[in-house]
Amino acid sequence: MPRPTHPPSDAPASAPAARGFDAGFVARVLDDALREGVRVYGLSGLQGTGKSTLAAQLAEAARARGRRVAILSLDDVYLDRPQRETLAREVHPLLATRGPPGTHDLPLALATLDALRDGRAVRLPRFDKLADRRRPEADWPPAEAVDLALFEGWCLGVPAQAPEALAAPLNALERDEDADGRWRRWCNRALARDYPALWARMDRLLFLQPPGFRIVPAWRWQQERALQAADPARRGMTRAQVERFVQHYERVSRQALRTLPALADAVAPLDAARVPAADAPRVRRPPPRC
Repeated sequence: MPRPTHPPSDAPASAPAARGFDAGFVARVLDDALREGVRVYGLSGLQGTGKSTLAAQLAEAARARGRRVAILSLDDVYLDRPQRETLAREVHPLLATRGPPGTHDLPLALATLDALRDGRAVRLPRFDKLADRRRPEADWPPAEAVDLALFEGWCLGVPAQAPEALAAPLNALERDEDADGRWRRWCNRALARDYPALWARMDRLLFLQPPGFRIVPAWRWQQERALQAADPARRGMTRAQVERFVQHYERVSRQALRTLPALADAVAPLDAARVPAADAPRVRRPPPRC
């Protein structure tokens, strides 16, 4: 079985993650998140767009306004490695790599968001990316009676593709390691069947829109270089490994770029330096009413 390639650290990407988003942009997003009727606010964006950084800034700003906030990442509800190894044996070897649709513990994600929405006490799942294992539940931080849950993830809100769109491989990974399309069809079926219930838990969704998919490998490589510079002893990925890694996400990422600008409640276009447009976020729909 091919060894899965994973990013070896939880550390956020470089700019703007290192310095954070502009305070004015954060305030405008928070205003949208704190509208009446919003209990779960989704932050969707491709790899390297700064979702985790923005979530942390929003939480800090909301607490300064006296609000109780919890953050849940889609990355923290990965299936544990033994479960993915079973999928890799029984379905397709590429399912050993966490991240694509079908490699998340959706019942855990749903139960956590439902508890946060209802104001019930719950522990927030945490995943150890370095060990590629879910952390013991005793290590999960508690949350109780929050006013707002921030839910961030790379593919939040993305719909499945039409089956006929899966016929041709999209990149070298699909061509060489999924020649018959079994992996991409399995992931697409999971996205169509299982994920809409999770998307429905979000009251509003903001899409951090990059200028295109071509920037994503460069952003991920920037992240890798920054991580290696910060800790030279850690085992990092080569540029070739980074290029292969992001190919696991390219198909759904391109589907996000095609669909989310019209599906998300608000959109924040980013330039190549991850700086939001001056008028971002662009609110497409009014917030829900209780």
